Amino acid sequence: MSLDAFAGVREIATPADMATLGRELGALLRAGDVIVLTGPLGAGKTTLTRGIGDGLGVRGPIQSPTFVIARTHPALTGGAPLVHVDAYRLSSPAELEDLDVDLPGSVVVIEWGRGMVDAIADSWWEIELDRADLAPEAEWDADASRTVTITRRSAHR
Repeated sequence: MSLDAFAGVREIATPADMATLGRELGALLRAGDVIVLTGPLGAGKTTLTRGIGDGLGVRGPIQSPTFVIARTHPALTGGAPLVHVDAYRLSSPAELEDLDVDLPGSVVVIEWGRGMVDAIADSWWEIELDRADLAPEAEWDADASRTVTITRRSAHR
């Protein structure tokens, strides 16, 4: 199976399902792959990233890098490390570029990176997560599924 098989829209019912999707994606990701995660607070971006980390076989725990901006999780199995970036507090694509992330040697997941990643990558996977309940403080419950849209993107250089 290739990453192209994941392109499209799917409904995710639970955090466990979101983590499973992440594991399946992570098993296919290789050094140089860039993933941009977009969605409101509580949509499941970090849960998906934890699953990706599990699929890659990297050292955890994987937590939101909101205050440190970027965290590198080394591979435990000799594969590519995971670099988890939170671009929420970055004000421009130049600040993302200034992080000097090892793109060719890592799998890079960037939360809140829409509109910034084309400064550092020629192509990437964009994953948009939408919450059915739209209330940022709400806990994930069985009635609040997530719609996940996976799209291949490329920079216009």
